[in-house]
Amino acid sequence: MDIRFRECTVEDLQELCAFSKEVFYESFRDACSPEDMEAFLRDRYSAGRIRDELLNPDSTFCFLYLNGCLSGYIKINEAPAQTDIHDDSALELERIYVSGKAQGKGCGSYLLEQVTGTAKQKGKEYIWLGVWEKNLKALSFYRKHGFREIGTHTFMIGADAQTDYIMRKDLQE
Repeated sequence: MDIRFRECTVEDLQELCAFSKEVFYESFRDACSPEDMEAFLRDRYSAGRIRDELLNPDSTFCFLYLNGCLSGYIKINEAPAQTDIHDDSALELERIYVSGKAQGKGCGSYLLEQVTGTAKQKGKEYIWLGVWEKNLKALSFYRKHGFREIGTHTFMIGADAQTDYIMRKDLQE
């Protein structure tokens, strides 16, 4: 199995937008109305918004390729770009997306290892993320990798207010 991992640039904009929409839709199409899904995808993964995120010096996107095929990506945020906690001693894992055909092949674990390594290299004390309370597969994955719930926040999909658990993984060894 050949895995490649690289940082995204603004030249990756269209591929990043398309992949984001595809994976989010694939993962959550049954969890909300078509109208809410359409509004979310249009807003959250518009070229203008993703371009701004790519150009933000406090955010980093990285692609994962499995056997030459784009199979996943991460988005990590330093404190100024974090969506909730805004802690200089933490790194937020805002997105960890793996395509359905790549799930179960170790891609998520590989991406999480990369995030953990980056956080340690930057001297961070912990990593945090938000995950939908009803996404049992993701919750199990994060718990298996040392994350624990520390709170909640609201995540909007269109007009639908959903509850996410905020999860934290401490990095001290």
